[in-house]
Amino acid sequence: MKIGFIGLGIMGRPMAGHLVKAGHEVTGYDLNPVEFGGALAGGVAEAVRGADVVITMLPADPQVEAVFPDISANARPDALYIDFSTITPQTSQKVAQQWKRSLDAPVSGGEKGAVDAVLSIMVGGSADDFEAARPVFEAVGKTYKLVGGPGAGQYVKAANQLVVGGTFALVAEAIVLMEAAGVDATAGLDVLAGGLAGSRILELKRASMLARDFRPGFRIDLHHKDMGIILDAARGAEVAIPMGALTAQLIAAARAQGHGGLDHSALLKVVEGLSR
Repeated sequence: MKIGFIGLGIMGRPMAGHLVKAGHEVTGYDLNPVEFGGALAGGVAEAVRGADVVITMLPADPQVEAVFPDISANARPDALYIDFSTITPQTSQKVAQQWKRSLDAPVSGGEKGAVDAVLSIMVGGSADDFEAARPVFEAVGKTYKLVGGPGAGQYVKAANQLVVGGTFALVAEAIVLMEAAGVDATAGLDVLAGGLAGSRILELKRASMLARDFRPGFRIDLHHKDMGIILDAARGAEVAIPMGALTAQLIAAARAQGHGGLDHSALLKVVEGLSR
């Protein structure tokens, strides 16, 4: 397929590259141009003109809202629009009202998942458009599910970020507890990872957290944005998420302390500070 891909950042660049490797004709655009294996456009209009599929992978609602007018003015009216960004369900629903073939398809897996093409993709939209998008999902992800109508993908992504943030906070507390007690935290986390407490976070992040290596795969700043989406979604659904609210405060504290550019595993720095 001919694909216009907007947003070639930490996640978008490897995703676009996988689409090229899968045989698609990809034209990409980013404010900071980077090589990804396909053609580079000088703007949004050039990237999407004549495309069968238009893709955005952008940081937040304002960026999606900023590029959508250029997409709607220049893309073919029958083009399929896939938004991999993590934004509010309301923005995804508004886009769906303005573009007849659109899918909200936020992803989970971080930079490593994008590089390895094993992302988990939660999709909102119609069954027909989901099937049409399957070749795209197959190229960039391992798990992809249609979870409901427009905006549904964003609600599931909110739930994902809720669990991820809370798990990071608890792993951080476990590390602080074990180290303060003088036990071998490395061996301790190895045991935890092999039992009921095991998780992808323990699998992928325990070594870097113990080493205090917080090079960003997914930044605190972005998780802070996501926690705002989560709290707003809970308010709209009229449900209480007390653990989510506490996690949001810990992530806000990390950002306020100047750690916004670090990986979200840097919640460990906040938890350590509480016991000093």
